[in-house]
Amino acid sequence: MFKRFFGIKKSKAVVPEAHATVTVPPAVAIDSFHVGLRDALESGWYLHESSELYRGFVISAEDVVLDIGCGDGGNSLFCANHGAHVIVADIDAAKVESTMQRLAETPARMVQGIVGDANPLTLADGTASKVVCMEVLEHVDDTAQFLSELVRVGKSGAHYLLSVPDPVQETLQKGVAPPWYFEKPNHIRIIQRDEFEKMVTDAGLVIERHEYFGFYWSVWWLFFWICKVDLSNASHPLLDNWAKTWETLMDTREGEQVRLALNNFMPKSQVIIARKP
Repeated sequence: MFKRFFGIKKSKAVVPEAHATVTVPPAVAIDSFHVGLRDALESGWYLHESSELYRGFVISAEDVVLDIGCGDGGNSLFCANHGAHVIVADIDAAKVESTMQRLAETPARMVQGIVGDANPLTLADGTASKVVCMEVLEHVDDTAQFLSELVRVGKSGAHYLLSVPDPVQETLQKGVAPPWYFEKPNHIRIIQRDEFEKMVTDAGLVIERHEYFGFYWSVWWLFFWICKVDLSNASHPLLDNWAKTWETLMDTREGEQVRLALNNFMPKSQVIIARKP
């Protein structure tokens, strides 16, 4: 009955030929952090050929660079490799020590280390020609006092590279991240975009650019919290598939257009380049 209904007759049934067996290659491992670095390069970070730590923020051998909240020293390393005098500062003595060791074999003119909370900085007025302060202000009790110290130690005409987490993704993280992520000494405030600009101008700096980057990381961190893996070995199908998806996007013809639109919509961070008059 069913064969008659669908117009199928036994005498005319065709048996398909067996296909040759296809060997599926094993999945290629993907590194979330490698993809993140590629994304950062596309956003204008670590441009070695033009000596730009971030597009428009040129580092030269004549510079004295203060990297406040140096962390693992990635930004300091870039500056040191371009011959600058680099001052690394962090509240964590171990990070200062490890960063100084990391910079020991670079062509940096000089490497100094400061351990402390930058209140105050043990530097003379007008020391630095470049000040780098990445993802620090969200940890600080008194942002006005902190920024006033950064301005004090900058030379007249010094340039500042400042970044903080963007409020849209930070608000999303609040619903997923463990409570300690938003407790001292971690993130104790969410800084709105206009609030960030006001902090900088109230400190006496002139804003030259305010930009956004890192949608990839906004989503990655949301996934990271639910994967329950260690950050030092952050491999999980969800994280790996997200990294692969983002890499595939960047490989497409219109990928950059989409990447920029998403960066503006929900960036991981907002970055300001400012100048001391």
